[in-house]
Amino acid sequence: MTVAEEVGIEHRGTYYDKAGALRDLVQNHMFQVMTLIAMEPPISFGAEHVRDEKAKVLHSVLPLTPVDLQQHVVRAQYAGYTAEPNVDAKSRTETFVAMRVFIDNWRWAGVPIYLRTGKKLQRRVTEVVVQFKCAPLMLFRETSVKALNPNRLIIRIQPDEGISLCFEAKVPGPFEKLETVTMDFSYAKYFKTEPTTGYETLLFDAMAGDQTLFHRMDMVEAGWQAVAPILDAWKADTSSPIPIYDARTWGPVEADQLIKRDGREWID
Repeated sequence: MTVAEEVGIEHRGTYYDKAGALRDLVQNHMFQVMTLIAMEPPISFGAEHVRDEKAKVLHSVLPLTPVDLQQHVVRAQYAGYTAEPNVDAKSRTETFVAMRVFIDNWRWAGVPIYLRTGKKLQRRVTEVVVQFKCAPLMLFRETSVKALNPNRLIIRIQPDEGISLCFEAKVPGPFEKLETVTMDFSYAKYFKTEPTTGYETLLFDAMAGDQTLFHRMDMVEAGWQAVAPILDAWKADTSSPIPIYDARTWGPVEADQLIKRDGREWID
């Protein structure tokens, strides 16, 4: 999952320097999206039934060990952050976080989930990429096709809300050749409507008394329990260097190394 912003802290130094990306986005917004993707089907769309299933996901997040923190959590700052108004010149507050987590339940056990978010990145986007495992038997094994690219489901949350499915298709003709094709659905193109900011939906739900999209207390507590070891470790670490990344990039090289160690890559 990627939640990227083009802007910096935008004169919010007083708040942001005490919060950081982990508190500001990961434990609330990104965990909310993660639970929607990973939860089991609720018995109805009733607020409590949906939130029950989302809470189960958060309670299943494996706690990070000290080794995990060193190898699978990255924090960084964009170049010039400490010169922003109302930001401590020696600040160690992160404007970028990348991390690997596991949901230890029947469906997701052993499946790594990669999260990254940051400010002053290459473009504004919020999306989830679900990469499917390869089939156990490759039917093209006796042809010139040496490998198959994995199928991917891409859920775009903003700014171009929609869903894409990428899969391999045989190129028409007598030879065995495959190419990746994409089936694409866009809300704006299909429904001919302008996307909202999201706040309109939440305000309407609040007025209607629909709590489906709102955190419940047990969800809040479970989210903080998942990130507390990271915050505690960062608070105790006052000397290790904080990686710096340039604006209009996808963050520090350490975030790429995090996912490449598992033989995977971010989808930019």
